[in-house]
Amino acid sequence: MNLENLLHDRLAPALEAVAGEPVDPAVRASPFADFQSAAPLALARKLGRPPREVAAEVAAKADLPGITVSGPGFLNITVADEVITESLAAAARDPRLGVPPVSRPERIVLDYSGPNVAKEMHVGHLRSTVIGDALARILEWQGHHVQRVNHLGDWGTPFGMLIEHLTELGGAGEHSLGDLTAFYQAARLKFDSDADFRTRARLRVVALQAGDGPTRELWRRLVGQSERAFLDAYHRLGVTLGPGDFAGESSYQEDLAGIVDELGEQGLLTESDGALCAFPAGFTGRDGGPLPLIIRKGDGGFGYAATDLAALRRRVRALGATELLYVVGTPQRVHFQMVFAVARAAGWLPGEVTAEHIGFGSILGTDGRMLKTRAGGTVRLAELLDEAAARASAPEIGIAAIKYADLSADRRADYVFDWDRMLASTGNTGPYLQYAYARIRSLSRKAAGEPGEIRVTDPAERALGLALLGFEPALRAAGAAREPHRLAGYLHDLAAVFNVFWERCPVSSAAPDLRASRKALAELTGRTLHTGMSLLGIEAPERI
Repeated sequence: MNLENLLHDRLAPALEAVAGEPVDPAVRASPFADFQSAAPLALARKLGRPPREVAAEVAAKADLPGITVSGPGFLNITVADEVITESLAAAARDPRLGVPPVSRPERIVLDYSGPNVAKEMHVGHLRSTVIGDALARILEWQGHHVQRVNHLGDWGTPFGMLIEHLTELGGAGEHSLGDLTAFYQAARLKFDSDADFRTRARLRVVALQAGDGPTRELWRRLVGQSERAFLDAYHRLGVTLGPGDFAGESSYQEDLAGIVDELGEQGLLTESDGALCAFPAGFTGRDGGPLPLIIRKGDGGFGYAATDLAALRRRVRALGATELLYVVGTPQRVHFQMVFAVARAAGWLPGEVTAEHIGFGSILGTDGRMLKTRAGGTVRLAELLDEAAARASAPEIGIAAIKYADLSADRRADYVFDWDRMLASTGNTGPYLQYAYARIRSLSRKAAGEPGEIRVTDPAERALGLALLGFEPALRAAGAAREPHRLAGYLHDLAAVFNVFWERCPVSSAAPDLRASRKALAELTGRTLHTGMSLLGIEAPERI
């Protein structure tokens, strides 16, 4: 049972009786009581009456015994113990812990991770992968139909350079992604310094696009090797992306000419310095002039915008998406806004379909700068995971530390990657949640007897009961705002309240009835922690 909804329904008639029309009770959890509503303050301004007078009238009409007026006109609501225990019993009986599936499921296409073929994943891919996967888990558990899409960079000039370089070396062979990354860097140097190689690389791109057999075969081997390496990284990270979720840029190549034709027919393209560009309204450059979205470059090649438009159109038409979510770094915000605007104008993004860029900040080192290796290079994701396993007492603790540090921060903000803080077993960390859960499982194994009916006999039990009933609103808020940190913060608070309960309310040494009640309360806490951690993609070990 959602107490906020219950109190909302009880308070709404009283507010309507005073206002003469429906009023949102705006019930929220509060540090001053169990819940608080500021609705009388806004209502008083509208009625031109003193706020405390309005609040007192609403309180008198409300079907809520534990309601008082405080401050300038707030309504403080203290929930009766019986309501708490009844709600906890209902949650304990429910496999979904009292969280109903959404009434109107959406078909959501969620684009995240998106590494580049023939290049190693690095720390720059971490946030998209971890945030995107948490959102996929949360939205799916809420009842939405989620289609994961891993938009791989697997086409274009970089592959002309790499394939030509590998051909000169005798073919792809069986190389690691580290080798391929080094080969690409060598090819890039040759491309920039050797005019003959540059010409051959460009001709290789033409051959790739034209379907030349040996070129395509070498390219397919590069893609296959890369995908296997990516899947290994996802397995280590505990990420749900699988082989069926790969959707390379190459898969949209046959659609690109049609994209240009359709935009041109609708009068949405303008030639600018030989390129075909769209100029969606409301976007201006630093000089104040219209900002172009380059659809086809002057040399006839297609830019990222064309591929993104082709992908969007297919996701709406072929996949039937009603929501499109793109988990990509904040610097790409304007690009996606322009893509969405052009798609709207072209009719590819109907009014009933929403598209949202889920931006995120950067990962910083303890020096406050972009996280780098000691030599100043990019941190490889494999090295990061290796170090996590080496530093932690178990690999799952190291991975939890990395993922929780990312997910517990507001995704829009930068955060500092600090091993000592992340791996601490106290504070707002992944290991702290894991230790709390392992403690609960230890209690369940050692405390005699079966869990029984939950009773509230101590303030710590009451506080834990209220915290447990906050799971549904925390989960709902995380999904609606696309902000996993709301769920992460809730789980940390729940673990902290449980630890107070653990210290103040003995279980094993309590009388049988009380022991059964407290064991039930602990096990419900364990289920809630386990479910919430799973939705963040964090493993919950039974023993640590």
